[in-house]
Amino acid sequence: MPKQVPNQEQLKPMNWENLLIQDRFFLDNLSVNESFRSQFHKDQDRVVFSTAFRKLAGKTQVHPLSISDRIHNRLLHSLEVGSVGRSLGVQVGYHIIDELPQNISPDDIGVIVQNACLVHDIGNPPFGHAGEYAIQDWSKQHPEFFEMLPKNKLGDFENFEGNAQGFRLLIQTENHFNEGGLRLTYPTLASSLKYPWTQDNRPNNKKFSVNHSEKHQLETLMYRLGIPVNNKGQYARHPLSYLMEAADDICYALMDLEDAVMLNILTFKEVTDIFQAIHGQQLFDFKSTSVGDSKQLSALRGKVIDVLIDQVAKTFAQNLNLIMSGKLEGDIFAHCPEHIKQGIYQAKELARTKVFISSKKTQVEIAAYSVLSTLLNLFIPAGFELHQKKDFEKLSYRSQRALQLMEDEAPQSSMSAYDIYSRMYDFIASMTDQHASTLAKQISDPIAFY
Repeated sequence: MPKQVPNQEQLKPMNWENLLIQDRFFLDNLSVNESFRSQFHKDQDRVVFSTAFRKLAGKTQVHPLSISDRIHNRLLHSLEVGSVGRSLGVQVGYHIIDELPQNISPDDIGVIVQNACLVHDIGNPPFGHAGEYAIQDWSKQHPEFFEMLPKNKLGDFENFEGNAQGFRLLIQTENHFNEGGLRLTYPTLASSLKYPWTQDNRPNNKKFSVNHSEKHQLETLMYRLGIPVNNKGQYARHPLSYLMEAADDICYALMDLEDAVMLNILTFKEVTDIFQAIHGQQLFDFKSTSVGDSKQLSALRGKVIDVLIDQVAKTFAQNLNLIMSGKLEGDIFAHCPEHIKQGIYQAKELARTKVFISSKKTQVEIAAYSVLSTLLNLFIPAGFELHQKKDFEKLSYRSQRALQLMEDEAPQSSMSAYDIYSRMYDFIASMTDQHASTLAKQISDPIAFY
């Protein structure tokens, strides 16, 4: 990996030859003809067999700790997003086939988008977005531990972001710590970035996909792919990231509503009305069929996804010049036909006003806040003490035991305060809902636990 990134002003406009290189991060001299699998297929294998990906099975999608075996967790969601993303990528690949490099096929485009979809939530903490908010709030409520940090580094904790944690995991902490992480290809990594800037460079307080600790890796990544940056430190998006985002929107806009029907939060009619509005025509006579509601929803949802894939692929091709110049405003759906755009908006609005604020969900999220506060109350003071005393043997008994719980993921006394805290947040964010709940219970009431 290069030690210095050349001046970004030397970058040329985006082109597919640069955007689809098969080089692997941290392994620049890798041969691209090692076997029958492309480097992009190998990316998929590295992701699927990683510990972080496996843990998504125990992390909340929308409904924390649901006892229903038909409700989505993060792993199921990521697999479904990957399936939609692959179809989108292949279809777009055929739309732009004349512009692709000679060694890249539409199937390769599909695999790259699928990879980006598989990892798009890989950095999410326990309990989904509720976990993000809990970590952010705790960090803001305990400034005494962070006084030594400059504002830009403090922001990584006070504005803890699952997207940025995911990029850190992929490029820094999973498998090869500080030596390239999973060592994925440049296109897969860049396609997974929805917000390619750090928190101190983000526009209008939007989300961000990169922590301060990975800023140099972002610069290297974007330089290698020929992706330009503006004078505010905000990079253009890799074109295929728009397809990853669209696949995610399709799945959570449709599947979250379907889950809400299963949990009796929404009615069957509320959801079918939106599905049919997106599709554009009446598909079923629901009164005349004896098939159960869940199977009818599944059949209708499949047809709606087909329509959305076709339309997103066409819209991508129609707006290709804007996308390649980094000037596309908003997401792909903002440029789709009105009934598609409005249908997706209505699905998100229904979820926001009825699903995300349901009393059952709120009750569990309050409990999730308690769990994460318990963990942060143990680990962050231990990290603070490690930074102050610089010697494990001089730490309090409680702090020593907290670091021992982290095993080989524990920070070293030689690290800066920022790096020590980063390792603490890595450890907590990597936990499943169940692991976090169990550990918090052990810490707060060991007798009840046994």
